[in-house]
Amino acid sequence: MAPRKLGFIGTVKRYWQLWAMALPAIVFVAIFNYGPMYGIQLAFREFDFTKGLTGGEWVGLKYFKQFFDSPLFGTLMANTVRISLWTLVMGFIFPIILALLINQIRSSKVKGFVQTITYLPHFISTVVIVSMINLFLKPDAGVLTRVLGVIGIQSDNFMGDPNLFTPIYWITEVWQHVGWNSIIYLAALSSVDTALYEAAKIDGAGRLQLIRYVDLPAIMPTCGVLLILNMGNVLNVGFEKVFLMQNTLNLDASEVISTYTYKIGILQSQFSYSTAIGLFNMLINFAFLVIANQISRKVSNSGIF
Repeated sequence: MAPRKLGFIGTVKRYWQLWAMALPAIVFVAIFNYGPMYGIQLAFREFDFTKGLTGGEWVGLKYFKQFFDSPLFGTLMANTVRISLWTLVMGFIFPIILALLINQIRSSKVKGFVQTITYLPHFISTVVIVSMINLFLKPDAGVLTRVLGVIGIQSDNFMGDPNLFTPIYWITEVWQHVGWNSIIYLAALSSVDTALYEAAKIDGAGRLQLIRYVDLPAIMPTCGVLLILNMGNVLNVGFEKVFLMQNTLNLDASEVISTYTYKIGILQSQFSYSTAIGLFNMLINFAFLVIANQISRKVSNSGIF
């Protein structure tokens, strides 16, 4: 006889200890994540300083149409999608490669040293990172400018070249976070049954075959879940770093939705218009999240909901 399924109330009563421990996190998310969503209605209203968030005239989809008809719409979407996808794909692949390589190191001291070296950049602030990029790529005097010049990669101004903005952005993103993002894959690899390695070696498997037939299948569910979570932020290019890297020369390639929303909403006080753009951005991210989850369920039978 199949056990009777518990409803929500029954689950809470049976596992009340777990719910009690999760309660602070639930309250925190409700207050700081769902509470501010009350302001979404501003995207459908004409904001009036004297009447507050809910007192303005209802204008429906006026600001969404304004954004879609804007001459900047195509440029903003292209820049945002290009930078996001490059960062998403490369930021997804390189931590897996690094974790597989670190997992092959037999000496615990060497492994700890490599992990520490690769983790450290993650703790450097974005302001410092962008300052380092500007110094290293300074025209004529930057260290990287000279090194790249030696190998034939030359530019009068790397930070001012619109064609180089995206590569500089995702390469520095990968460098800064590859070590930190590899931690979860190393944790997944540490749970692999050592008997699988012994059995594969008895069958004559080399290191590359161990990675292909033992390591990669072991971390595939983790890869699927992390890819789904990352897809939820596909249009959320890091505002802080992009804004700091922007200058008048590379603005055609560096203006993204988040920086445009800041300029429209905060600097020009067009609160309703900027809210509509932000809501559009959020809906696109949610659609990507749902699609990625469905694909992951069909391909690897794993998902987050």
